[in-house]
Amino acid sequence: MSRLPEVLESLRESGRKAVIPYVVAGDPTEALTVPLLQALVASGADVLEVGVPFSDPMSEGPTIQKGHERALAGGTSLRSTLAIITEFRKHNQETPIVLMGYANPLERLGYAAIADMCANAGVDGLITVDLPPEEVEAMNRELQRVDIDNIFLISPTTSDARVATITAQASGFIYYVALKGVTGAGHLDTAAVESHLSLIREHTDLPIAVGFGIKDGDTAGTVAKCSDAVVVGSALVDCIADAAASGLDYENVIEVGAKLISEIRSGVNLATSQL
Repeated sequence: MSRLPEVLESLRESGRKAVIPYVVAGDPTEALTVPLLQALVASGADVLEVGVPFSDPMSEGPTIQKGHERALAGGTSLRSTLAIITEFRKHNQETPIVLMGYANPLERLGYAAIADMCANAGVDGLITVDLPPEEVEAMNRELQRVDIDNIFLISPTTSDARVATITAQASGFIYYVALKGVTGAGHLDTAAVESHLSLIREHTDLPIAVGFGIKDGDTAGTVAKCSDAVVVGSALVDCIADAAASGLDYENVIEVGAKLISEIRSGVNLATSQL
């Protein structure tokens, strides 16, 4: 059974907001990914989002695209990403893991096979960036068979009718893209985010996570006031890449990433404790 509903509901009941870091599996190396994930949880992450390296990650900005390139150059694939999650699960059976990827690798293997592979590895949710909700019936059937949540993106330009279509298909949580365009771009307009979340909540009771534009404790805290979770991706991938490129050893690279998540956690806690 997916861990997401229980964890997110427990946070909601306690008045806490979820922190969800995003990393690309295998970036900068596969050997670093499991200890990095463990350190992120220890630093305050409630849910982990793991990107499957892909040759054409069209929704990503330059920072995460480079993360995909580094991971692919190191040989990381969908199968080895699932092997990484399997290894993580040997030490952590509680923290939900969401796999974020693109439709092509999933369609090549087949939805039934993917559902079984994800379930066996310990995946709780799947985000398939380029699979439209109108075409998701076959995948949903297989994911529901193994109790994996299907999570969808909603953007500032998504029409109200399409929001209704998406929320009817979604489970786990809704991922709201706070900025127009790709990850890591633009300026975060928190008033606009709050307005859009109110419209989405007219269609669903699912928790709403906000990503794209969360860079530090201040932005995370501001967004957490109106959302159920914050996702930090580009800022985390960037600081890990910079640390690795500077010649730091793996332990210190991991420490840099963990420090950012600790700052995000503190910012969220401080902002929401006053609500």
